[in-house]
Amino acid sequence: MKCTTKKADIQDVLSKIQTLAGRKTNLAITTNVLIRSDVSEICLIATDLETGFEGHYPADVTTPGSIAINAKKLFEIIKEFPSEDILLNETENQWIEISNKKVEFHLMGMNPEEFPEHPQIADATLFEVDSGALGKMIDQTVIVAGASDDRRAHITGVLMEILDTDAGPLFRLVSTDGSRLSKVDYPLAQDLALPEMPTIIIPKKGLNEVGKFLEPSGNVQLGIKNNNFIVKKANETIIVRLLEGEFPKYQEIIAKPDQAVTAYLDKKAFQKTLRRMSILSSENYKGIIFKFDTDRLEIRANNPEIGESKEELAIEYQGALIEAAFNPRFFSETLSVVEGDKIQINLTDSERPCLVEGQADQGFLSVIMPMRI
Repeated sequence: MKCTTKKADIQDVLSKIQTLAGRKTNLAITTNVLIRSDVSEICLIATDLETGFEGHYPADVTTPGSIAINAKKLFEIIKEFPSEDILLNETENQWIEISNKKVEFHLMGMNPEEFPEHPQIADATLFEVDSGALGKMIDQTVIVAGASDDRRAHITGVLMEILDTDAGPLFRLVSTDGSRLSKVDYPLAQDLALPEMPTIIIPKKGLNEVGKFLEPSGNVQLGIKNNNFIVKKANETIIVRLLEGEFPKYQEIIAKPDQAVTAYLDKKAFQKTLRRMSILSSENYKGIIFKFDTDRLEIRANNPEIGESKEELAIEYQGALIEAAFNPRFFSETLSVVEGDKIQINLTDSERPCLVEGQADQGFLSVIMPMRI
């Protein structure tokens, strides 16, 4: 293999695949990126055996071929390379030269035949969604992360489904960790030709990788093929192996009760209060008390190991007094991904979950369970 490529074409993608190539698997070669050159392009492939990436970039190819190279070292070299043009030249015994007229690196490669085979998705049926909207949906759902040792599919994954509603087809993502739930909807065009789409569970790790490659504008294509979730751009494709398992029935918990009352809060003021009241939180004392009263919210933290604190916040609220304990981190993480300056919290009583929405972000809903302290 011998080709010349541009630093600007491959530096960013090599940065984005570092987490993917850095995960431990039972195959040592997955710490490498597979490089294939053919005609007028190079193809970069990376995988952690659950999520795979493939991207195609322009190159001046002298000799077609392929080689597997350590992804971390290749990125570090390309990042610091002093020129835009970079020569990649495979020498004998699977060594590769990375050079220009003044700088020369030699890296030991690995046999490309040992690299895991990429799933074939050529005939998959795909549909388009807005890239920026999908990125926002991913951010608003993967933020709900369960314990690292919990391997249940509905905790480690995100539900994806397409609903047929009176207003048209609705693309939905839902995630939970057992103590909270995030749901985000994206309306699809009425005339969009949709393939048969079963309800699926996508690993959060894989969706995190997808999010790295999504642009704020333009469209991407989505689909399912052979138990894989596919995200396809013009020159890049990410394939994520689906999880097997049952997702909990969530429809009842996201429904706003008839007796619910609503509190309206300034998002930034609420975020600052939460940060201050979280200072005294610890592993043993995570909860703080929220006391909703007419046009005010009192938040109290009491940690016998450290001390106590209290703050009052002006809000819009005309319901009965409700006092409940919540984990402030759940609110803080929700506020970090909800759009707009105002939020609303729908409350029923001290024992049932509250529903958090952004007034300018109607597709998003966060459900947070109260704590017993």
